[in-house]
Amino acid sequence: MSLLSAKEIMEIIPHRQPFMLVDTIEELEEGERALGKKCVSYNEPFFAGHFPIEPVMPGVLIIEALAQVGAVAILSMPANKGKTAYFAAIKEAKFKGKVVPGDVLMLETKIIKMKGPIGVGSATAYVNGKVVTQAELTFAIGAGE
Repeated sequence: MSLLSAKEIMEIIPHRQPFMLVDTIEELEEGERALGKKCVSYNEPFFAGHFPIEPVMPGVLIIEALAQVGAVAILSMPANKGKTAYFAAIKEAKFKGKVVPGDVLMLETKIIKMKGPIGVGSATAYVNGKVVTQAELTFAIGAGE
């Protein structure tokens, strides 16, 4: 059973369909790490053009999904409630495997450094226990609404 449903995730981060790329949060340590899940469906809007004959989830969207999971970890902290996490940098991104329709994408982001409103996360995406994407994500916490 999931820890947070899509509805509960939307109470923490501002993303909405079709750009919300996390279905559930399976594990959460506020301000430390989160593990999310994305069930990749053939009906994802990006598959219409990437690529029609051989659908592959764009790597940049896997990175975005990892960032959304990291945002849940950071924005679930009471001090950050109602705020937004913005990308500040993406480093060392590596794509080690394809993500295709039918895959269950597990997304883990660990917060490795925080200094004021700036933080860094170590992010890894898996399919069937195999690493498909890794990156270091830097984010900035901005004011909310």
